[in-house]
Amino acid sequence: MKILLIEDEFELQKSIKQYFEMEGNIVEIALDYGKAEQKIAIYDYDCILVDITLPDGSGLDLIKEIKNKKSKAGIIIISAKNSLDDKIYGLDLGADDYLPKPFHLSELNSRIKALIRRKSFDGNLEIVTNEIKILPFERSVFVHNKKVVLTSKEYDLLLYFIANKNRVVSKNALAEHLWGDNADRLDNFDFIYNHVKNLRKKLLEKKCEDYLRTIYGIGYNFKTQE
Repeated sequence: MKILLIEDEFELQKSIKQYFEMEGNIVEIALDYGKAEQKIAIYDYDCILVDITLPDGSGLDLIKEIKNKKSKAGIIIISAKNSLDDKIYGLDLGADDYLPKPFHLSELNSRIKALIRRKSFDGNLEIVTNEIKILPFERSVFVHNKKVVLTSKEYDLLLYFIANKNRVVSKNALAEHLWGDNADRLDNFDFIYNHVKNLRKKLLEKKCEDYLRTIYGIGYNFKTQE
C-alpha cells in the first residue's frame, strides 16, 4: 500500500512512517501545502492522510485538489483541530474519514485497511479471485487453499494486480506503487520483470492458472476473464 502523509509535526511523522513501513507499506511525507500539492499532482496513492492545519495552507484545500484530480485515493483527515464544522466540511469535500489527534496508530491502521477494502474490494475481509484467496490483515495468500509464501514486494504486486484485474497496468505505475517517488531515480524497470517472474513462478507452483499477460512495451494485464 502506498500512503502519502501530509503532516508538519516531526515526531508524529516519524511514528506513522515507522509503523506503516514495518508493515511493508510505502510512506511518503509532505511537510507543507506546497510539497503536498506537488506530490498529489505527480503521483498516485492508495491512501492520503491530511492534517488540516499546515504552515502554508489548509488541508481542506488540498482535499479539493485531490478530488479535482479525480484521484481514487482514500482520504483520512488527521487533525488536532477537532471542530465539528471542519469535520463536516472535510467529509462534504470528499474525505472518507476523520480521526482527531491524539490517536493510537493501531486505530489509524484499522481505519486505513477498512477504507482500502471498501474502495478496492467491496469491504471484504477476504479477497477471492477464482482459486486465489488473500487475507489482507495477515498479508497471506492462498491458492487452492495452500499457502503461497511471497516477499513483501511480491504480495504488494499481486494485490495491485488483483485490484486492477483485466486492466493494462503500465510498468511506470507498478514502479511507483512498489517504490514510491524513488522510482524516478531508477535507470530501468528490470526489477519489475524479476518480481513478476518470481510471483508468477510461485503461483504456478501451487497449480494456479496463469493470469499474467505481458503487454510488450507497456506493462502487464492480470487477466481473469476472456
